[in-house]
Amino acid sequence: MKISVIIPTLNEEKTIGECIRKARKAVEDLGYECEVIVSDSSSDRTAEIAKSLGARVVFPDRKGYGYAYLYAFQHASGDIIVMGDGDGTYDFSEIPKLVEPIINGKADFVIGSRFKGKIHDKAMPWLHRYVGNPLLTWFANFFFNAKVSDAHSGFRAFRRDCLGKMKLSSAGMEFATEMVVKARLSGIRIAEVPVNYYPRVSESKLRSFRDGWRHLRFMLLYSPTYVFLIPGIFLFIFGFLMSCAALLGIRIFYNPGIHTLIASALSLLLGYQLILFGIAGEIYREKQGIKRGRVAGFFFRRMKLEIMASIGVAIFLLGLAYSASLFLKWIESGFRELPFLYQDLIAFLLLVFGLQTFFSSFFISMLGE
Repeated sequence: MKISVIIPTLNEEKTIGECIRKARKAVEDLGYECEVIVSDSSSDRTAEIAKSLGARVVFPDRKGYGYAYLYAFQHASGDIIVMGDGDGTYDFSEIPKLVEPIINGKADFVIGSRFKGKIHDKAMPWLHRYVGNPLLTWFANFFFNAKVSDAHSGFRAFRRDCLGKMKLSSAGMEFATEMVVKARLSGIRIAEVPVNYYPRVSESKLRSFRDGWRHLRFMLLYSPTYVFLIPGIFLFIFGFLMSCAALLGIRIFYNPGIHTLIASALSLLLGYQLILFGIAGEIYREKQGIKRGRVAGFFFRRMKLEIMASIGVAIFLLGLAYSASLFLKWIESGFRELPFLYQDLIAFLLLVFGLQTFFSSFFISMLGE
């Protein structure tokens, strides 16, 4: 068995030597062949030191934490790939316990959890330790049921064949989140082992709020159910119930009237549009290499383009028929202002719902194709 250890570097001349020596010794002590690949974007002596220690140095043609790994993966030939930062924060002599669950067949992807291990003094800023990392990890667990304690640890190991399943693409810091999310959604077995986390020697390259937002943004893009579908369904049901109350004259804690009906119509329209966005989001997620969700699966089984477009036309024609009769009444009245009736608003809603459904059927089918 061969293990590839990949270390992305950006001006880590003070620590890269120790990282390489520890990594090589840890793998060789296991009795496996070791390959150390340094993905370097430095302007100091990092590459020179790495080469002198027998590491293979590659130079990504673009910047970015994620891209440094994506570029290095193309050059890795190991059966197991180990990832770790070259700034001295991770102890590469802990590689054996990181790869043990994979070697024993208990996991495909292992994360070195800093929160289950030991975070040494001054290794992690207070904001990251007690707010940023726990909060982003909570989102990963809530949105994707990741079941991890440290979604952003940079010390990881995985089977090489997982790359084909995850189809990674993020070039920035959100790469760490992408790995966890796509591993979970692709059915890859994830495990955690406790690791030590030490103070970095070189200057930190993290930008707390910008990088934190990139992680959250990625999770939101892959969570159409929570971003679109659930809010959309809530708004649609709320609008429907309030519309019924206004049309039937049902007293709630006040007597709903025309203003309630207008507000309910807006809620219905927004809710319906969010539901359509959610369906499109599910399809987008599938296009990124993640298995089809329940909503997208149901939609493609039951709602083909022709069916959905026909439903949209039918709804539109219902509204158009009433609107045409209203238009004729207006002509017969000598173009006088007609009294507003509640059913007038319902007809206008049908017109909009019909058009939304018709055009969305083509847009969603375009994504699906």
